[in-house]
Amino acid sequence: MSVDKRTSALGLIAGLLAGVVGVCTGYLIASLTGPVGSPVVAVGQLAIDLSPPTVKNFAIKQFGSHDKLVLEIGVLVVLAVFAAVIGLRGQRQLWQGMAGLAVFAAIGLIAAGTRPTATPADLLPTLIGSAAAAFTLILLLRAGGSVGASQPEPEPLASRQSGARPARTATLSAAPRRQFLAIGATAAGASAVAYLAGRFLTESAAVTAAEQALRLPAPVRHATLPPGVDLRIPGLSPFVTPNSAFYRVDTAIVLPQIPPSSWQLRIHGMVQRELTLTFDQLIRRPLIEDYITLCCVSNPVAGPYIGNARWLGASLGALLREAGIRAGADQLYCTSSDGFTSGTPAQTAMDGRDAMLAVAMNGTPLPVEHGFPVRTVVPGLYGYVSACKWITDIEVTTYASNAAYWAQRGWTPQAPIKTESRIDVPSGQNSIASGRTVIAGVAWAQHKGIDAVEVRVDGGPWQQARLAAVPGIDTWRQWALDWDATPGTHQIEARATDATGYTQTALLEPPEPDGATGYPMVSVTVNR
Repeated sequence: MSVDKRTSALGLIAGLLAGVVGVCTGYLIASLTGPVGSPVVAVGQLAIDLSPPTVKNFAIKQFGSHDKLVLEIGVLVVLAVFAAVIGLRGQRQLWQGMAGLAVFAAIGLIAAGTRPTATPADLLPTLIGSAAAAFTLILLLRAGGSVGASQPEPEPLASRQSGARPARTATLSAAPRRQFLAIGATAAGASAVAYLAGRFLTESAAVTAAEQALRLPAPVRHATLPPGVDLRIPGLSPFVTPNSAFYRVDTAIVLPQIPPSSWQLRIHGMVQRELTLTFDQLIRRPLIEDYITLCCVSNPVAGPYIGNARWLGASLGALLREAGIRAGADQLYCTSSDGFTSGTPAQTAMDGRDAMLAVAMNGTPLPVEHGFPVRTVVPGLYGYVSACKWITDIEVTTYASNAAYWAQRGWTPQAPIKTESRIDVPSGQNSIASGRTVIAGVAWAQHKGIDAVEVRVDGGPWQQARLAAVPGIDTWRQWALDWDATPGTHQIEARATDATGYTQTALLEPPEPDGATGYPMVSVTVNR
């Protein structure tokens, strides 16, 4: 390897190692001060906040529930490239490397300091991590003899006269490589220790044990299912979505870890009487149970971001009546422990539907990723206005006074779920045999109810599908139609009609700003 290439390699390695030390040190400090301040998390959350709806929808569509992981990997890749550039610039002039680290620190401080729940302590991970990175970079560049190495030594007169080829960089040829390797190995080892210690401390603070140990009272009103809610057709979505398969769409890169013993909810604002509830006080209230289907506004036509579960919780409407909502209030401005906000129409939460502060899902305490220990569930509204996970605050206010997180980004402030349907069988991914087969799927019109589903093949006449039973108007409904499949490629479409008489529109619209529309369509190949 030539001297110049070796010099560049040393600078690049020095920059990368300094970056690793900075990130891992920040991660360790954040495990003590709180995950909000972790440089990678803070920058990732800032990226989520600044992303336009089209980017958000693209990420959800392409990566689903793995979108946060992909974002974190992307942030790390960008940091790695940035660190490599810092190392290369630092070997030319040390101040350039330090200036690059200052930029890194400034970005981290802005990202952490602008979080809604930020405290001065959340700045420490970036400050200490950046200091550790700067110290590591200086040691490595000096050990490698790379500081200022790009300036060649003056060529001796005798060499110029004799025509001999001079050494390109005297500093490099004499550099103590072993010292560079020793410092580099120490930096890598310290980073590994910092990461493992941070992970141990983070996992120690997790509420998994509290979640598993929690015992909840029985509801005063049990949810029951009539016979025939599940047609049990292979490939058809089950009536009840298991917790492990339930979709997750939120803005939290790091899941909030809130022990029930420290949870509190404040209800205030335009109320006659402010309320503050502990978790024990909440679950001592009469608990109601109901099957409710939730849907994300980002769900494309026939998309996967919808699920049905049995929820247990305290009546939100009863709590609001207890607080006494003042005239003119029209919004429940709900805030999560991580600062996310949602705006629920106050009238919707109080009109008699089973709007609740949910504490359990499908017979078990809420999984952390779904809002443990408490979240809101309001039937009939898209999740971004009705499903505030890890909720800690409800301000009774007006839409004119407060705009919630996604409303600030152009989404409709009030978002009733649209009447839609999906074809699950056949999926269109594989060909099927000719002959008698079944077309099946689910349809939903929460808090209106599904009255009919129709199916057509190749643009032919609409045919009425048979419907499964449902326990009420707040869940999706399975449907099925027998079909004599003939060889060839066929286009299958479906549409639903709700209990108000409204039939799903064929007009194809994207999710933003208030939910996608259009007929679900599946192209299927039938073999001879």
